[in-house]
Amino acid sequence: MASSTDFETAINETIDGGGSVLIPAFAVDRTEIILVRIRELMEAGTIRKVTVFADSPMALKALNYYRQAINEGSAEIRKEIIDTWAGRDPFDPGSLVELETVEQSKTVNDPSEPCIIISASGMGTGGRVVHHLRQMLHNAKHTVLFVGYQAIGTRGRSLVDGAEQVKMHGEMVPVRARVEQIAEFSVQADSNELIEWLRSTSVEPGQVFVVHGEGGVAESFSDSIVAKLGWKSKALKDGEEVLL
Repeated sequence: MASSTDFETAINETIDGGGSVLIPAFAVDRTEIILVRIRELMEAGTIRKVTVFADSPMALKALNYYRQAINEGSAEIRKEIIDTWAGRDPFDPGSLVELETVEQSKTVNDPSEPCIIISASGMGTGGRVVHHLRQMLHNAKHTVLFVGYQAIGTRGRSLVDGAEQVKMHGEMVPVRARVEQIAEFSVQADSNELIEWLRSTSVEPGQVFVVHGEGGVAESFSDSIVAKLGWKSKALKDGEEVLL
């Protein structure tokens, strides 16, 4: 099972030990949030200043859209973000390297110098991050830092649950690297936030169906809907059909 620590500590301890940090992160929204946080922490001197690699073609395209939206004062960007970052790059702490090509990506598969690599996908199920995992998991100096929810059945979930080896590209890869899961970047709304979001609707639904959640979570949330909102709610079972 992955241990519990904070973002800054995991990064600093790894870098101080001569290792690198691999952050599996989804390309849109999550990668951008992580990059902004890293810049803030490096500027504050809270984490060590090392090279930061962004390695996801989709993430790099998304970064350019975010930059354009901030610089143009888009209505979809919060005003405080525009006021803070207009004319500056919120994603680059001064050491950001954007890896466009596969050949560039391969250069950091097993980094020899401490660095931070952010690569998709966020659950380690596909994309360039799989190649980095394959090359880094066997090395105890490195850290794999998961920053979001890991669904059952994914490679990320196996790792945070303490797998001693994982299968990649037809081979079993030993897990000697440090594996951490950080909750502070999760974008999954908790049950109270979802209840408040439901409460804001102007029209009460005739029926609510809960179709997402693991092992009893869906049933518990459905019960909360009934208790807190007084609505009809049911947690559907796998394969159950309903007529709408």
